[in-house]
Amino acid sequence: MRSVPTTSADLTDPGFLADPYPVLAALRAQGPVLQHEPTGRWLVLDHAGVGRALRDRRLGRVWRDREPADALAPFNLLHRHQMMENEPPDHTRLRRPVAAAFNRGHVERLRPRVRELAAGLLDEVAGAAATDAGFDVVGEYAEPLPVLVIAELLGVPASHAPDLRAWSQAIVRMYETSPSPEVVSAAVAAAADFAALVRDLADLRRRHPADDLVSDLAATELSADEVVASAVLLLNAGHEASVNVFGNGLVGLLRAGRWPVAAEAAPTAVEEMLRHDAALQLFERTATTEVELAGGQVVPQGGTVALLLGSANRDPAVFADADVMDPTRDPNPHVSFGAGVHFCLGAPLARMELAESVALLATRLPGLALAGEPVRRPTFVLRGYEQVRVHDGGGSDDRFPA
Repeated sequence: MRSVPTTSADLTDPGFLADPYPVLAALRAQGPVLQHEPTGRWLVLDHAGVGRALRDRRLGRVWRDREPADALAPFNLLHRHQMMENEPPDHTRLRRPVAAAFNRGHVERLRPRVRELAAGLLDEVAGAAATDAGFDVVGEYAEPLPVLVIAELLGVPASHAPDLRAWSQAIVRMYETSPSPEVVSAAVAAAADFAALVRDLADLRRRHPADDLVSDLAATELSADEVVASAVLLLNAGHEASVNVFGNGLVGLLRAGRWPVAAEAAPTAVEEMLRHDAALQLFERTATTEVELAGGQVVPQGGTVALLLGSANRDPAVFADADVMDPTRDPNPHVSFGAGVHFCLGAPLARMELAESVALLATRLPGLALAGEPVRRPTFVLRGYEQVRVHDGGGSDDRFPA
């Protein structure tokens, strides 16, 4: 067994959270796999290694209830029964009915509605966009749009959209390192409230089916808890990914001077938005048996492997000028949606929604520029902005280079 290169890099340091890529590049230069001394996890940093690990069935998602289990029961319930936290055969059984529901055409059915919702949100900020102060494109456009879309997909009344946003944000904060007691308490309350809403809706749809995803799921062999967990996963994963990809990508485009994006080029630009500043930076797997990773590093059974997707997406062995935001980049084999059995089921919806919203924003506000320094969320696993103020100034403020 070869000795394992190690690192003590602080993945919670404010400087790292602001811009992790120089540190990730330095770590990647040390080797494709490093052991993280503070946590004991194996970090996989290169594109090839991440791709292999994502497809390696010996590296699985093994859910362990958070402790204390009684106090965290609502949070644990949602995760214990969702496809992302299970491996085949349970994963296959949980994923099949959701995939079938998506294949019934729900994504394309929603395309005109996405355009309508996006246009309505831009109508609301049109006046502010013409001012120097501008508007928050994350809070007033990128964030409400996917919630409204997924609510419509699931069949949740739009009046609950503010609740869905708050619940999703509370739950996903638990995925960061060492969440505070306040974060834990908020996540448990959100999980309980979210589950109650979906459970009531699923009961209604069993009696009165409609043309929505909850009706489709409620008509399958999934248990009541599994229907709830599937619906909550779709909202949380779809909402957080779309918001953060949009915010990270738009800031990247503005700072690279690559705005506006032509409507017909939006799908290609979206792939670069997904790659350049990944919304999901870290995806954990557990070794279900002894596994040899790249470089001959051996992970014992039960060892935790952290796949650093953002690092893989900046691997210069795969991407020329990897640190450059290039909305014309093609091909673009990023790993932002994962790979293997856990490849993101909602990828077609996310791609459609992002392409439509980017194209419409570019058409309506071609002179978009930063109107203030974007405010980062102090998180790494899920990387995004709290606020990005922009205005349609036809140029950029020298203090905030676009």
